[in-house]
Amino acid sequence: MAKSVIITCATTGGIHTPTMSEYLPITPTEIAQASVEAAEAGAAIIHLHARNPENGKPDPSPELFMDFLPRIKQQSNAVLNVSTGGGLGMTREERLRAAVKASPEMASLNVGSLNFGIFPMMAKYKDWKHDWEPKFLEMTKDFIFRNTFADIEYVIKELGDGHGTKFEFECYDLGHLYNLAWIVEQGWVKPPFFVQMVFGILGGVGADLDNLMHMHTIAEKLFGGSYEWSVLAAGRHQMPFATQAALLGGNLRVGLEDSLYIGPGEKAKSNADQVRKVRQIVENLGRTIATADEARQRLGLKGASEVSF
Repeated sequence: MAKSVIITCATTGGIHTPTMSEYLPITPTEIAQASVEAAEAGAAIIHLHARNPENGKPDPSPELFMDFLPRIKQQSNAVLNVSTGGGLGMTREERLRAAVKASPEMASLNVGSLNFGIFPMMAKYKDWKHDWEPKFLEMTKDFIFRNTFADIEYVIKELGDGHGTKFEFECYDLGHLYNLAWIVEQGWVKPPFFVQMVFGILGGVGADLDNLMHMHTIAEKLFGGSYEWSVLAAGRHQMPFATQAALLGGNLRVGLEDSLYIGPGEKAKSNADQVRKVRQIVENLGRTIATADEARQRLGLKGASEVSF
């Protein structure tokens, strides 16, 4: 019998900019509200970034995270997952600051470097709300999202060994699965692993369902019964890939970090809208939605009482 589906919701991210959608959560209050609503809609895990409340720019400040993390915890039972990806261009230390401060149950961890090109989005917009936005996008034409083995080891030992935090291992390409397998062989992490396969970012694996099938096959060979796998896809590919993951017995991620839309040409007015839509799809396929406590048990998390917020 298929396991229940763990829905992760990534509420704001560090890719889209304020000009792109008026519904993108920016302030700590907006991020907290969006996260609570997504949890109420069925998300077991909330993946979190922070933004400068004045201009919406991705911001690694622990103070911003500590403004919304306690509020979400007080109003929901969701697993709170703090990004260590941060915003493109941040240093390793900047990307890790909030997670070290919060000591969360989960944190994201990218397991390979890649060209991370979001500059093509510039062509879609002319009037920008803030000067930083086009510069931020343009710089990714000559940018490598750095995640070396030394970086990965540093994060795992700082957060995993130091805080008992488990990871959402973000894999943007086939080689990243093999990177993770090598990390497992070194004994840096222990099962169960949570593997998040990412599709549709320029520089990573393309959003082709054949790629999903192949990455799932390889992950099964590498990790067998010692892992949980999930899928996210950028932009218009979000819902088709989420549906395919559910059909294959996996888990899935939605949220305004990954796509600003809920249908062709129709912006999502909230993260909860996307969660409700994918929940309906999953339930129509005959599968059930995992609670936060089910996710904790399956992922071997330390529990909400053990965090620092």
